[in-house]
Amino acid sequence: MNSPLQRSLDRSALVEATEQLTRALGQIATLPATTALRDEEIKVQVALITPLIHVRGYAAPEARAAAERARLLIDKAEALGEHLEDPLLLFSALYGIWTANYVGFNGDVVRDLAAQFLALAEQQGATVPLMVGHRLTGISLLCIGDIVQGRTHLDRAFALYDAAAHRPLATRIGIDTGVSVLSYRPLALWLLGYPDAALADSRSALKDAREVSPATSLMYALTMTSLTHICRGDCAAAAPQIDEVVSWANEKGAGFWKAYGMLVRGWLSGMTAKRSDAVDTITAGIAAWRSTGATLWTPWYLSYLVAAHAELGQFDDAWRCIGQAMTVMETTTKERWCEAEAHRTAGEIALMLPERDAARAEAYFERALAVARKQQAKSWELRAAMSMARLWRDQGKRQQAHDLLAPVYGWFTEGFDTLDLKEAKALLDELA
Repeated sequence: MNSPLQRSLDRSALVEATEQLTRALGQIATLPATTALRDEEIKVQVALITPLIHVRGYAAPEARAAAERARLLIDKAEALGEHLEDPLLLFSALYGIWTANYVGFNGDVVRDLAAQFLALAEQQGATVPLMVGHRLTGISLLCIGDIVQGRTHLDRAFALYDAAAHRPLATRIGIDTGVSVLSYRPLALWLLGYPDAALADSRSALKDAREVSPATSLMYALTMTSLTHICRGDCAAAAPQIDEVVSWANEKGAGFWKAYGMLVRGWLSGMTAKRSDAVDTITAGIAAWRSTGATLWTPWYLSYLVAAHAELGQFDDAWRCIGQAMTVMETTTKERWCEAEAHRTAGEIALMLPERDAARAEAYFERALAVARKQQAKSWELRAAMSMARLWRDQGKRQQAHDLLAPVYGWFTEGFDTLDLKEAKALLDELA
């Protein structure tokens, strides 16, 4: 890749880099094929993946096609007996294919692609592919609900990470690996019941992302770590991060991150009682998100759309959305990390109906508890236990409510300043 192209990527001039790389590929196509030219074409084709995923979207047809063509060119060269001077080119292409399937989420496919990536990395034994392979495997497992193993692989990825050696790779795979792990691991930590550890990782992710080029790592970190604040119930901390994401996305022409920012703004509106704004913003965000080919996080943002509809008394819309979320989790994409919360939310809606349906709510809360326990998702278990305890309290089953909630709350050793744990403590005090 020539230096102007590299400079465009380094400073996150994403649209400019896309245009330059596309022109370069067009020029290569007019020249007689040689071994050296095929090698150059592979380098340029691989380089095109990164700006495309941020401008068009990770799962956009253009980004997916760029990654698949890179893999095809590599296979063709190898069939001719030509070996890549840079073995990371193959892994960059495989990474692009994984990201397209991850953001256009299919749980079975992303798990299998990550496993294939990691197996090839283990065969070669090189640090960078192993590090990225553990990262991809960790994220894949986390999202399909295997939270414990997901965290284990993320830990392994971070143990292999060396900032001085690996930060330059950010322009090759779009995101700095250290920043990515520190942005995603907080979700696993929070789910597993470690809110303070999650916050510490999030702070480190943002600190590191501000030191890394390109700015795509910062947009990634700002977005992902805002989820940590949302889970902890700290909307005031999440809001300015999302504003910064949208500002960067507008400056860089990064439509993918702009759509994501719109979705999170909708979540925040719903959590701050601006229900009408939440419905409009999330609905618009869903349209923008899907226009990039993305389906990732569908159950999560639908659950907040559900809550917004229910608060406005739009129960038919609420049930429609919760039905969509559960269908997505159980059959379509198998994105199960927030399955327990979706069932709990459905139970809360049943209690908001004009004709309160306590039996239906209890069944949903039982399902939420069962899923949370199976996934060892202590934070979801705490929320589900609180919902059930409130229901039983209202039915006069105060001791039963206390006995359900007390051991879940007692398990926690940190995060006592977070909204969920404060509410749990207040409820236990009331039930005592």
